[in-house]
Amino acid sequence: VQLQASGGGLVQAGGSLRLSCAPSGGTSSSYPMGWFRQAPGKEREFVAAINWNGSSTGYADSVKGRFTISRGNAKNTVFLQMNSLKPEDTAVYYCAAHGSILYGSRWYELPYEYDYWGQGTQVTVSS
Repeated sequence: VQLQASGGGLVQAGGSLRLSCAPSGGTSSSYPMGWFRQAPGKEREFVAAINWNGSSTGYADSVKGRFTISRGNAKNTVFLQMNSLKPEDTAVYYCAAHGSILYGSRWYELPYEYDYWGQGTQVTVSS
């Protein structure tokens, strides 16, 4: 599975961006998926995650109430709507997919629980 992340860019503080992540090759599988980010000099950190059909989600405390993760109608595309952006949100954002299709409400927070990663998309928030 190859993941294509897009939607990053430069935005002023308080602005919004919407990131997208889709598997290449047109797979119809619905994996639990997540978003992580990594700022320069820092470790990769969890941002948000979603279960296989979008009925269950989880967020890092730092983004709760500002970011929303969702799945597209085809279920294999995942979005991250980012509102009220802050300079500290500046990072490369990565989408990831858990390697097994697991039904139920489970989503994942730790990087090692994901098997497939996208190439990353840069988000820069200016003050």
